[in-house]
Amino acid sequence: MNGDRQNDSLTESREELWQALGEFDETRAIAVVRRALGTAEFKQTHDIDVSTAEQMRAAGERVLLELIAPAQERVGLAWAADDITVAQEHAVTAISERCVAAVADATAPALFGPFTGRVLVACVDGEWHAMPALLVSEVLRMRGWRVDYLGAQVPTEYLVAHVQRTRAQAVLLSSSIPTLLPGAHNAIASCQSVGVPVLAGGAAFGPQGCYARLMRAEWAPDARGAATLLGMGPGEPGEDAARLPDMDLPHLGDQEYSMIRRSKLQLVKQTLTDVEEGFPEMRRYTASQMERTVEDIDFIVSYLATAVYVDDPGLFTRFITWTADILSARGVPPRCLHPALDSLLGQLKDFPRAVGILAAARA
Repeated sequence: MNGDRQNDSLTESREELWQALGEFDETRAIAVVRRALGTAEFKQTHDIDVSTAEQMRAAGERVLLELIAPAQERVGLAWAADDITVAQEHAVTAISERCVAAVADATAPALFGPFTGRVLVACVDGEWHAMPALLVSEVLRMRGWRVDYLGAQVPTEYLVAHVQRTRAQAVLLSSSIPTLLPGAHNAIASCQSVGVPVLAGGAAFGPQGCYARLMRAEWAPDARGAATLLGMGPGEPGEDAARLPDMDLPHLGDQEYSMIRRSKLQLVKQTLTDVEEGFPEMRRYTASQMERTVEDIDFIVSYLATAVYVDDPGLFTRFITWTADILSARGVPPRCLHPALDSLLGQLKDFPRAVGILAAARA
């Protein structure tokens, strides 16, 4: 019965938090989080007993993962549906970060005793969406780990240098953007080359973490999964940890990925010309609409290159399907994607893997 009451209470809190975020009301949002924690029930001192400390940690983890995280997911969906702007998304995310800080502050008295170990949590270079990594960091702290949280967009060379300086036992890498996979692969291999195991997490690493495993990293589906893996002890890198990417991905030997990346600007330029011919409505676009169209085509080429990198047509098809939904939300007919795909098929006709990926998405 008590569990039922807790679930009902948290459901109400989710709606209250969402309303506060929608009104950009930081004070109210933090109040909702503190109320959900039930901090009034706990003594905010350093001499609390073990049982109370466990309750505080459990409450904190639950609020992080079952209240704040779902709200942030709704923010992403609202942006994709064109219900909020980028500026509004940034404002809401900043409030969510303050809510996480409130949880950390309220549960700090429960974090006593020796550390389980030391780990480093960071986003791959180019990744600005740091909230998932922040949530993982706070959950691990509550479970007794000393965490070096490096935040968004960490260049690989600095990541490796910090690992060596702190002698961290593992690196947890987060990324939500699939086009960053080649850089993530480099970061994984670089950390492993100095003897440190890597756990990867985030949407960028594909369904069930398939791309993480392809790059010989362990996969953590969420914060609790990461804590479980760390508790089990991630496997140490093997003797061949210092390796080139094509040792993990032999298909890179055909150079398709490298050549597509090198010719990206020309591919985007020609595709834009072909789309204008195949989708006459584009000739009436405003300067702002043209700018977004160029961005869309740039993303299409980047995702194609990434799909070639991991040799998975599904990555590109999922992106094209998502893009069609985004265009529909903007009031743009998704059929405008056809001339873009047809243009790339013509330009890359001598690249068999790229042609197969494009044809699958076109179908």
